[in-house]
Amino acid sequence: MKLYKVTDPEFKEYGRVISGYDMQDLIDGMLKTPCPEDGTIYVASDPALEALAAYEKIEKGLWGGLPVQIGYCNGRNTKLNALEYHRNSEINLAVGEDLILLLGKQQDLSEDYRLDTAAVKAFLVPAGVMVEVYATSLHYAPCQTSDKGFRCVVVLPKGTNEDLTFSPEIKDGEERLLAAANKWLVVHPEGGQAAGTYEGLYGKNLDVTEDIN
Repeated sequence: MKLYKVTDPEFKEYGRVISGYDMQDLIDGMLKTPCPEDGTIYVASDPALEALAAYEKIEKGLWGGLPVQIGYCNGRNTKLNALEYHRNSEINLAVGEDLILLLGKQQDLSEDYRLDTAAVKAFLVPAGVMVEVYATSLHYAPCQTSDKGFRCVVVLPKGTNEDLTFSPEIKDGEERLLAAANKWLVVHPEGGQAAGTYEGLYGKNLDVTEDIN
């Protein structure tokens, strides 16, 4: 698997680099968030980050005035494990260290929502760079590039990833992938995900320490 940069033409199918916004207060705030020595932590909505001036810049400038939540995914990870998608883009900002995003395409899912992990591509996001990951891009927890782990801002529409308040009705359709509000999830059988999640990934559970050329 080749490691691309988000500035490479290959990334244009998955997302775009966002420039022109001063996010220093968000970067400073993120450096105060915990970064586990083992595993990852995901916080969908962090009040301290959402109180920063960056929130209004993102909500107005990048989301057109719709309410958003600013959270983070921090920690240590080198494997694919799973892929998810939303009905909207996600904004990520790498803080402190470079990180790697493993991305697939929703269009490549089979009719029964399965995907060969060989179709997944790896993209390097340098520290301080903010990207939009398009709604049709399958993604999950970032991967680290150093033993310092990673810190990644995660911006999504307000309410995303909260617990479902209903039971999916069409059990053999896309609804079988629903793992949380606005979150459709396919997991690898070796990914250590929660029981009952849809095992739609097959092939190797990619590991950036082994599978990047």
